[in-house]
Amino acid sequence: RNIGMIFQHFNLLTSRTVFKNVAFPLELNKTSQADIEERVIELLKLVGIENKAQDYPSKLSGGQKQRVAIARALANNPNILLCDEATSALDPATTHSILSLLKEINEKFNITILLITHEPDVVRKICDEVVVLSEGRLVDKGIVAEIEAAGYI
Repeated sequence: RNIGMIFQHFNLLTSRTVFKNVAFPLELNKTSQADIEERVIELLKLVGIENKAQDYPSKLSGGQKQRVAIARALANNPNILLCDEATSALDPATTHSILSLLKEINEKFNITILLITHEPDVVRKICDEVVVLSEGRLVDKGIVAEIEAAGYI
């Protein structure tokens, strides 16, 4: 399966522009330059930062950096997005906008999103199903309402 990864601390390449960060997985995949240009522009529009294409990560806010990371994770059309604490470094308003974007991506492209979080509000906002782990062991699983009723959220 093709998996896209979104990290807590963005993991952007500081020496590359926004455009080049999103292009990176496509370059590694030996995608043609014309296809890279088209795909990167499409993704930057999707995440709402097409006007930042030539900026470097140091010039971006946390939310903008996470949008770049999301675009990069989507570059090779993954079946699954793995989000490791993708909103924990963001303020509440930015967290809300990033979660809305992820939900839109899930619905529009039918991509499964596996979200790792310790934040109950994040679970309530975006999740359909929840798996509760403790010390590496499965404790419970079910829909959000069931997990909340069991006291895990």
